[in-house]
Amino acid sequence: MASKGDIAVVHFTGRIAGGEDAGAVFDTTDVDVAMESSIYHGHRDYKPLEFRVGDRNVVPGLDDAVREMAVGDERTVTVAPERAFGERDEEKVVEFPRADLEDRSDVTAQTGELVRAETGETGWIVAVGDESVTVDFNHELAGLPVEFDVKLLNRYEDG
Repeated sequence: MASKGDIAVVHFTGRIAGGEDAGAVFDTTDVDVAMESSIYHGHRDYKPLEFRVGDRNVVPGLDDAVREMAVGDERTVTVAPERAFGERDEEKVVEFPRADLEDRSDVTAQTGELVRAETGETGWIVAVGDESVTVDFNHELAGLPVEFDVKLLNRYEDG
């Protein structure tokens, strides 16, 4: 069993577990799954993920699952939104004057464009009007249950 502070080494595939996109892969450490699911990115290394258990480097539900696994175990775990990417928060959907965004050199005020707030948060432009732009700062998977196919390859103490 992996304990808090251990380094866990896992292979995983994350899928949306509910709603109209149920079954859609959103992340994986398996290059073949990434290619089959059309989420492959050439700049990324598809290799096992290493993380320190309990350090909040992965979603809490994945961290919880690894704590219950022995090396070599494989399982599929369904994770509720609050233990995954959080609940959707309508207060994180913010309207800005369009001119303020267009005055920035890195923003063209187009639907789907990523923008970074002065606080460092990243959001997506979801609506563009004549005078205003609406930006959603929720995680794109907020409010959705997800599932992970996970295999614990190794765990070791760091130190």
